[in-house]
Order: sequence, then structure tokens, then C-alpha cells
Amino acid sequence: MISRSPEVQSSLTPLLRPTIRIRLTLLYGGMFLIAGILLLSIIYALSTQALQQGGDPLFALLPGSTVQLTSNTCPGLESGQSAAQANGILSECMHRQRDQALDDLLRRSLFALLGLSIIAFAFGYAMAGRVLSPLGRITRTARQVAGSDLARRIELDGPDDELKELADTFDEMLERLERAFTAQQRFVANASHELRTPLAINRTLLEIHVSDPEAPLALQQLGKTLLATNERSEQLVEGLLLLARSDNQIIERKAVDLAEVASRAVDQTHAEAVAKGVEIRGERAPAVVQGNGVLLERIALNLLQNAVRYNVPEGGWVEVTTEVQHGQAVLVVSNTGPVVPAYEIDNLFEPFRRLRQERTGSDKGVGLGLSIARSVARAHGGRIIAEPREGGGLVMRVTLPI
Repeated sequence: MISRSPEVQSSLTPLLRPTIRIRLTLLYGGMFLIAGILLLSIIYALSTQALQQGGDPLFALLPGSTVQLTSNTCPGLESGQSAAQANGILSECMHRQRDQALDDLLRRSLFALLGLSIIAFAFGYAMAGRVLSPLGRITRTARQVAGSDLARRIELDGPDDELKELADTFDEMLERLERAFTAQQRFVANASHELRTPLAINRTLLEIHVSDPEAPLALQQLGKTLLATNERSEQLVEGLLLLARSDNQIIERKAVDLAEVASRAVDQTHAEAVAKGVEIRGERAPAVVQGNGVLLERIALNLLQNAVRYNVPEGGWVEVTTEVQHGQAVLVVSNTGPVVPAYEIDNLFEPFRRLRQERTGSDKGVGLGLSIARSVARAHGGRIIAEPREGGGLVMRVTLPI
């Protein structure tokens, strides 16, 4: 068995891909070839019939004739032969020349058909490309739109046919999508201002009352409780806004090292890990990607906080590694913890969804961490795969294109 490397297989894929242009070319060329074969068969049959009807010699020697015949095409014809012998030789020569003429006609016709078929396939390929050029334009525009460039339009010129109707419909759809995304961005900006401002005011007022040394102990305790509630509300608002923003593609990208991002996340989580008795370890090799550093740091921070908060009570650990595998940057966060059934993995990435009731405590977040991490990874063209770890805990693997 011959095995091919992924690079060779990827290079062969475009050549073997049954595109519409290739299929139209085969259709055009095949129809011409079939028509040519039918025409050649009819001509050959008619030529054969015509030669058979006129296959007898144009003349015959009468018995007792003294005519001397010589011919380069009939070497058997000699002087001194009887009329019957000469007539037989002439008839045999005529049949042989007829067969040679039919063979020569068939051979020349096949060569002509082969040449014309090559021309027909080439012409069909060119014509198919010209006919399908509007579809290529639509495809290129769709790819640019997939990169969050909603301002692009096809604006197809030409006759008012089905392709132009498709392009105009696509332009109308892009117009509606652009209006919807613009409204969403405006809503996110307005919501960010309207929601953050009152929460910030509440936090300031509560901090002033809590810091008052003359305030009763019960009032200070109530203020701390309200501060914790207010902080949780701020986290919830920030998470929702970040989730809304990260569902779109990242337009402005810079070189970001996942090892540096993971190290910053480890530094931010170190105090919480020490308080819970969780050891953070792992080697982080350089893995540079193109993206938004703040959002990528949010992926690492959310995964690391999730691994620390949902760990075993004693002797727990979290392993954070970064590396480059198969042309992709990989961030892996593994941790000890409770056993997670495989059928519950997908639920962990849903907003406000947790595995068990004990995961709803206010000190463990607002239930948006993994949802935000998955949205940010998708916005960067990557993905997150979660797998149960043998013995308990999870293995979170983030893959991002370089």
C-alpha cells in the first residue's frame, strides 16, 4: 500500500476536485465526442455502402481479346493471361483498393476526431470558466464577508439572468446583515455604558459606607455582602458584553505568543490557586499566533480559573502547556477534579450551564467562562476541545491557526 503525506494529499485535492467547471467541460466535450462518433459512423457506413454498390470493375475483357494490360496497383495482371484470369485479378484489385480506402478514411477520421475533441474540451473549459465567472465573484465576496467585511458587495453587471438575480439577492442579504450587525454593535456600546455606570456608582457608595469606622458592625457586614453581589453583577455584565463582542471575527490582529499569554494568566490565578492548595505547573514553549492579545488572554484566564476552582479539595494540580503541533498553536490546560461524564462535556460550554448544582456558588464565577473562551477561539478561527481526564478532571485543548 502506498501512503501519501498530508502535504501531497492537499496538493492533489484541487486537481481531483470535481468542480462545476470540470463537470461542464466534460459535459461539453463528451457531447461533442458522442456527436463526432455518431457522425463518423454514419459517414463510414454510407461510404461502405457506396463502394459496395460500385465495387465491380468498370470494364471486363471479352474472351479472345488481345489487349495487353499492365498496372502498378495490380501486380498480378500480366500479358498473355486469358480474359477470365484478367477479369478475376481486376475484380480482386478493386476490392482490395476499396478496403484500403475505407481503412484510410477511418484512420484519418479518427485522428481528425481526436484533434477536434481536444480543441472542443479546451474550448468547453474556457467557455465554462466564462459562464461561471459570476459565481466565482460571488464566492470571493462571500469569503470576504466571512472575514467580517460586511461592506463588500457583488454588484454584478451583465444581462438580467439567473446569476445576476442570485447576486442581487446576495447583496440584499448582505445589506440586511450589515444593518443587523451595526445595530448589535450600537446596542453593545450603549449597554456597556448604561450597565456599567450604575454598578460603578453602587460600588463607590458601598465602599464609602463600608469604610466608615463609625458604621455599625451589622451595616458593615451588609455592605460587604452587597459589594460582593455588586461585583458579581459587574462580572456578569462584563462577561455578557465580551461574549457578544467575541462572537464576531477579529479584524485587527497582531502577533501574540500563547506562552506569554498563558504565563500572565498563571500570574493572575496564582493567589487563588495557593489559597485553594492547587499547584500550577507545566512547560510553555513559544507559540505565536495572529490575534487579539486581550481576548486570547481571556481564554487562558477563564480556562485556568475554571481548572483551579473546580479541583479536588487537597493535593490538586493544574498543568498549563503551550506548543506548536502540525502547523497550529496549541494551549492545553489539564487539571485534577471531580469525574466528568463524557456526555456532559458539551453542556459545560453553554452559558449559565454547569455540571452539578454545587457549581453554582457565587465564588466560582457566573457560568460564562467556558462560553466566552469558546467564542473567542472561534473568532480567531480556532476551537476548544474538552475531554474527561482519567481519574477525574478535564483536559482543555485550544488549537489556533498560526
